[in-house]
Amino acid sequence: MQMELKSVAVYCGSSFGTSEVYREAAVRLGQELAERGLTLIYGGASVGLMGAVADAVLEAGGSVTGVIPTLLEAREISHRNLTELIVVDSMHERKRTMIERADGFIALPGGPGTMEELFEVMTWSQIGLHQKPFGLLNINGYYDQLIQFFDHMNKEGFYKDEYRENVLVSSDPASLLNTFATYHAPGVKTY
Repeated sequence: MQMELKSVAVYCGSSFGTSEVYREAAVRLGQELAERGLTLIYGGASVGLMGAVADAVLEAGGSVTGVIPTLLEAREISHRNLTELIVVDSMHERKRTMIERADGFIALPGGPGTMEELFEVMTWSQIGLHQKPFGLLNINGYYDQLIQFFDHMNKEGFYKDEYRENVLVSSDPASLLNTFATYHAPGVKTY
């Protein structure tokens, strides 16, 4: 089953990290989303990589939906120039709203929050709660060790082949989105 891709959730840091290449990748991803007419769904902040990807989409004439919990609205400095800003009560509601609104998911570099969001999407896919593509934008080798760990989990029998193969990886936003566009959702797995 192939689905139509209309929106992509992007998980990423609320800081820029230590290398300019991360910000540049966020901008390239935002431009690519806008060029393809894909709505960005993201965490709603105006700072860090979150702000960079949102600003790039907006500057290129695209659509951006931010989802931010009241707890982080001031801390992450919610973006006030979005197409739509949804303020929710909790982190759980934020993640659920983003998953429901997105047709695919991309993790740019980020910290524990980015990892948590990515792992939830991966887990939900594994248990059949969604059949949407997800992937890592592996900028500057940022996710190399995580990819190795996925392979280790697989080798040790904790991450089955069919689930491991669902993790899409590229260092190029256009290539990753091309893979999303041709993604065929696997059937619901049985245990």
